[in-house]
Amino acid sequence: MDKIVIEGGIPLQGEVASSGAKNAALPILAATLLAPGIHHLSNVPNLADIRTAKKLLANLGVKFTDHEVLAVDTSRLTSCEAPYALVKTMRAAVLVLGPLVARAGEARVSLPGGCAIGARPINLHLKGLEEMGVRVTLKHGYVEAKVHRLHGAPIHLELPSVTGTENLMMAATLAAGTTVIHNAAQEPEVADLARFLVAMGAEIDGIGTDVLTIRGVQSLSPASHTIMPDRIEAATYLTAAAITQGEVTIRGVPCEHLTAVLDKFQEAGVRLAIEDSQLKVKPAKHLVGVDVMTHPYPGFPTDMQAQFMALMCIAEGASLITENIFEKRFMHVSELRRLGADIVVSGNHALVRGVRCLQGAPVMATDLRASASLVLAGLAAQGVTEVHRVYHLDRGYEQLEHKLSALGARIWRAKAD
Repeated sequence: MDKIVIEGGIPLQGEVASSGAKNAALPILAATLLAPGIHHLSNVPNLADIRTAKKLLANLGVKFTDHEVLAVDTSRLTSCEAPYALVKTMRAAVLVLGPLVARAGEARVSLPGGCAIGARPINLHLKGLEEMGVRVTLKHGYVEAKVHRLHGAPIHLELPSVTGTENLMMAATLAAGTTVIHNAAQEPEVADLARFLVAMGAEIDGIGTDVLTIRGVQSLSPASHTIMPDRIEAATYLTAAAITQGEVTIRGVPCEHLTAVLDKFQEAGVRLAIEDSQLKVKPAKHLVGVDVMTHPYPGFPTDMQAQFMALMCIAEGASLITENIFEKRFMHVSELRRLGADIVVSGNHALVRGVRCLQGAPVMATDLRASASLVLAGLAAQGVTEVHRVYHLDRGYEQLEHKLSALGARIWRAKAD
């Protein structure tokens, strides 16, 4: 098992580019199941979750040719089962459920796993599919779904679930009639999936809004698509620059999708300049604590809460961070305390009082974004920080230590003891 070692205290300098968005690539890979033939996907990130998704699709009969452009051959399905061994490490594997039911009329998918950041039930997926005519049963840890032909239906999501919206939207593209999803997730990655589906021949109105209208078609065709840049990765590099008092230019940033994040950084004193898809970061003259509340898009993303907390650990004054999405997403707090952070948690609130400096120490990652927050804190800390269990990090960041090293950070990967 690997660990990441960081000698902190070095201001980052230079340029770095965002990779393709994991949270867009995963549902788009699943969507290829809807249309037999060869799809072509560009800007697919090289991540552990992507490799898991490809294994899962290969288990269903999909073939890949992986060069600069990923060719996905879905001509023949040999199975409709997503087994526990592949699903247990990645919650997004449940995204094959909708496409399999739509194309083959059946699916057997293990209940999902992923990061331990709180309950993320798939009841919204199943309820929506049942409203579209699917017979759903739960047996021995698997969802078994069957339907003769999907039919359109009005679907009201109790919560704006991202994967729920994506699964139901994909299924609805091949349903008879019209499906309207109310309270749909508005995340840019959902919109990127919708654009890919439209390129395949789907008829979808309301892309990017909370009401999606999908008119089912008889069949879809293979398509080509470029995965959008990863807004969370870009914001993580923004945090790395800010927490080290560095000057960094980040290329390929979907700034229009980061308004809530950029506003909070500027409120904290970080100086930003936006030029097209480039974000230039300059040190704050006075980094000050600001309050943050996570909300579904277009609010402040829960996937940036841990990273922003790391920055607030060294800001002047106090910051109140409120987590409204997941009930177990403060597990990084105890590890940040090991680095000298002053954080008090009460329910879904974390009060962060800034300290003069953090001190390097061995810490343990508990989930993907917690891993990133600990690496960021280590970049700012005096001395050596060792981040253990970095397999979480590899699920969502492509060559993070190499990109940070190119910016001047003293960071490397080593075998854990």
